Amino acid sequence: MTRPLRLRPERFGAIVSLQDPPALVSVDRVLARRLGVDPGGLWEQRSDGVDVDPLSAPTEVHLAVTERCGQGCPGCYADASPDGDEPSFSALVAQLERLAELGVFSVTFGGGEASLRADVFALAERARALGLVPTVTTSGAGVSAGRASRFRVFAQVNVSWDGPKPGLATVRTHESAAIAELAMARLRAAGVRFGVNFVLTRTSFAGLEELAKAAEVAGAVELQLLRLVPGGRGSAMWQSQRLRSAQVDRLGPALMKLVETRELSVRVNCAMLPLLSSAGLAPDELRRFGVLGCEAGRSLMTVDVHGRVSPCSYSHRGGQLLSVDAWSVDEALRAHRAHALSPPEPCASCDLRRACRGGCRVVARHATGDFDGLDPECPRVREFSSAQAPKESTSPSSASTM
Repeated sequence: MTRPLRLRPERFGAIVSLQDPPALVSVDRVLARRLGVDPGGLWEQRSDGVDVDPLSAPTEVHLAVTERCGQGCPGCYADASPDGDEPSFSALVAQLERLAELGVFSVTFGGGEASLRADVFALAERARALGLVPTVTTSGAGVSAGRASRFRVFAQVNVSWDGPKPGLATVRTHESAAIAELAMARLRAAGVRFGVNFVLTRTSFAGLEELAKAAEVAGAVELQLLRLVPGGRGSAMWQSQRLRSAQVDRLGPALMKLVETRELSVRVNCAMLPLLSSAGLAPDELRRFGVLGCEAGRSLMTVDVHGRVSPCSYSHRGGQLLSVDAWSVDEALRAHRAHALSPPEPCASCDLRRACRGGCRVVARHATGDFDGLDPECPRVREFSSAQAPKESTSPSSASTM
C-alpha cells in the first residue's frame, strides 16, 4: 500500500491522504487501527457511515486570497473588481495555520485573481510546509512567461476557460479566452500540471465537446464542468443562462461520450449531480468513486478575504471568523448538514439522496426564496413538481362543442 501522507480519525474510521496516486481515501475502523490511527474518543460514538456522518473538519477549503481582478467578467460570483480588498501576507499565513490546525488536507487559492499576487508562490510554499496541498484557480492573467515555471509549487493549476469557439463566452469576457489559452501554453511549456474549469450555460453547452477536445490538445490533464450557480454578478444571468430542461436531459449522455472518447479526466462539481439524476446513475457506484452532490458544510468550507467562513464560494453568508471551532458552530454550515440529513420530498425518498444530499442550496434559495426549498433544475424535482401541480378542470359549460 502506498505510504499515507496524513491520517485523520473520523467516527467511521479515518481519512487517509495518499501520495501516489494523490487521493483521499476513507477507511473503516479496522483498517484505520492497522494504520496506527489514534481516534481519541471519536470511535466511542455511534457511526452512521462514511457518507452520513458529519466530518470532524473539512477536507478541502477554498481560500480567497484577494478580491482584485480587472477583467470584469459578467458571471463573477465574487464581484471582483480592480480595487477589491486584499489581505496581507501575514493574515493569510495565519489563516493557513488555522486550517492546518483544523486538520484540513487541501486548500485552493481563489479570488478575485489569485495569480496576480506577487507573494502567491510564497503562500503556496507556506501551505506545503504546514502539510496542506495547495491548488489555485486562475483566469491566467498572472501567468506570465517569466512566472510560469513557479506555478509548479501548486499540485494543480485550474484555468477558467469558455473554450475556443467564438460567441460562447457567457460568464467571462470575450478577451478572457485568449488570456486563458496563452496561460495554458506557458504552463505546458513549463511542465506545470493544469486543468480546465468550464461553466455550463445554455449558450456554452453547444461547445462542450469541442472544448473537451481543445483542452486535451492544449495539455490539460482534467476537465471540470461547473454548474451555473447564482452568486455575485452571476446572479443576474442565472435565469437567462441556466441550462434548458432539454439540455439537462442530454447532459448525462454528453458526459458519457466525453469519458469514452477523451483521454483527460472529466469531473463535475458537487452542484452538478442533481442535474444528472435522470441519467441512470448507480448510487453505490457514485459514492464509491466520490461523485457526490453538495459538499458544503460536510467536507468543503470557504474562507473569504475577511477571514469569515461560509459553506461554499457561492453562499456568501459571512459567518464566523475562522477558528478551530468555526466548523462545528457556524450556523450556515450546520444548516447545510441538517438539510442533507432531512430533505423534503421527493429528495427524502430518492435513491440518490445519500450521494446528492438534496440539491444545491444556493440555487434553491435563489429560485424559491427558501433555503430548504427544492432544487428546480433537478429532473426528478421537475417531474415531482409537475405531478403535484393542480390539474385544470374542464367543466361542461367551458368545454368546446361541435
